[in-house]
Amino acid sequence: MRLDWKIWIFPDASDSSTSTESSTSRSPRRHAVILLAGVLAMVLVVGGVLLLRQVRHPDFRLAGLPAGGVVNTAGLQKNSIEVTAADAAQLRGAQVTVDGRPVPVRHLGGRLAVALGSLRDGTYELKVSKDGSVLNSGSELTRRLTVDTTPPRLTLADTEGRTLRGPVTVKGRVAGARSVTVQGRAAHIGKGGAFAVTLPKPPMKATAVATDKAGNTVREDAVVTVKRPLLRAVHVSGQGWASDQLRKPVMRLLREHKINAVELDIKDELGEIGYDSQVPLAKKIGAAKGYYDAKKAIKEIHDAGGSVVGRIVAFRDPVLASASWKNGHRDRVVQTPDGGPYGGASNYGSLSFTNFADKAVRQYHLDLAAEAAKLGFDDILYDYIRRPDGKLSGMSFPELGKTSPEDSIAGLVAQTRQVAHDHGAFLGVSVFGIAVTRPKEIAQDIGKFAKESDYIAPMIYPSHWAKGEYGVSDPNSHPYPITQKSLADFVKKTKHTNAEIIPWIQDFSLGVSYGVPEVDAQIRAARDDGIHSFLLWNPGVRYHGGALSPMKKNR
Repeated sequence: MRLDWKIWIFPDASDSSTSTESSTSRSPRRHAVILLAGVLAMVLVVGGVLLLRQVRHPDFRLAGLPAGGVVNTAGLQKNSIEVTAADAAQLRGAQVTVDGRPVPVRHLGGRLAVALGSLRDGTYELKVSKDGSVLNSGSELTRRLTVDTTPPRLTLADTEGRTLRGPVTVKGRVAGARSVTVQGRAAHIGKGGAFAVTLPKPPMKATAVATDKAGNTVREDAVVTVKRPLLRAVHVSGQGWASDQLRKPVMRLLREHKINAVELDIKDELGEIGYDSQVPLAKKIGAAKGYYDAKKAIKEIHDAGGSVVGRIVAFRDPVLASASWKNGHRDRVVQTPDGGPYGGASNYGSLSFTNFADKAVRQYHLDLAAEAAKLGFDDILYDYIRRPDGKLSGMSFPELGKTSPEDSIAGLVAQTRQVAHDHGAFLGVSVFGIAVTRPKEIAQDIGKFAKESDYIAPMIYPSHWAKGEYGVSDPNSHPYPITQKSLADFVKKTKHTNAEIIPWIQDFSLGVSYGVPEVDAQIRAARDDGIHSFLLWNPGVRYHGGALSPMKKNR
């Protein structure tokens, strides 16, 4: 059908002269054309709107939702799920729901952070939607979401190793885990969830981490202890070891299995280091004397079946104190309130005690401990690990701050133990007998030391107790009761720790002549307290072997 738009849609004025008959006959055709034109116009308008709406269709995307749609504890806490769009403006008015219930969102520039922190474990429908308008069509994005915040179940057994220098196996059990590591080493999960990991050396604390499929993790720590084997040793000074006359009788006791270790001085009360130490500060201040060859001495003792305990006299150190004061490092020295060097109530001398709170002093001892352990010393045994005796008000410790002397010194013990263990050595601390009941008198808190060391070596020499202590009228003349009663306090104080008690036994005469009976009395008293290890002290390095019974097994 041919349509003439000009005639029928826009008629000329001359059309008015057309006859009534002609107008009537054309009316249906004209109406059809007008209707068709209207429809075409509507199609054009609607098509344009639809085209515009298609161009402005929001394109929602989800970020931060892991593959599989599982969100773990970390994901919930971090609000890791975010909504983005090609045009950030399209996010205005968008609504996020979980199972039809709105959830909070936060506008972060060109994205929406979705807060799912209140959701419990389960499966949900997450929907992002936006209502349409004349110029914008509605849109929605739907995803399946599973919340899994339940971590695996993990148990780790405390472990006891045989040696600090060899491997140790840490065992545990896990349920619901995909993987387990112990100290970073992957474990094979066996039947029933059991696992075991062998570490090259025992750490003081082993940490296991179990991870499930959702990525939830759980950590568990286990204490790893290696108890110091039976220790029966005698003290030998650096110069004493260099003397054949003193060294040979000690080695004879070792070969006769009356002792199984030698305590050999690393740094003594004079501040002198017995061997040729390579610690920079020791060389700088002239402390390294080279009285003996450390490697040769250690080998000789080891070859005879014994172990070597290296004694480090800590804060009684005239060499370091004098050199520090002279060279302007006065904070390394314990001072009086007016800034002078502290002499001490026991008249050690004004430049005898170094400041335990000073960083350089602490590092000096950490370096010595590390060097000695690397050389092969089996133990590091601190002595004079204390403040000077006397009134605390009469002395000053630069750099101490608000920390108590007890905490500061215990902190160094903890640091040293870590260093010693890293190189396969045990750590012991020698303490005054009075420290068990009077920890603040010289800043030796036995309870704190017991948590930070492998053993405590109380110096419970009968000659050093005042009359009447522990109800003993004359302790020096009655070595058994004073030893038994004082050590019982140490056992009680350390009962719930892993620290052992290894006492110093007096094998010297001071006021009362000491021989085999007196030494034997102290050893028996310790044994009656359940203590079988000991260290004998004689500053002259001469010992009463008759008080020592051969051991069945030399360890």
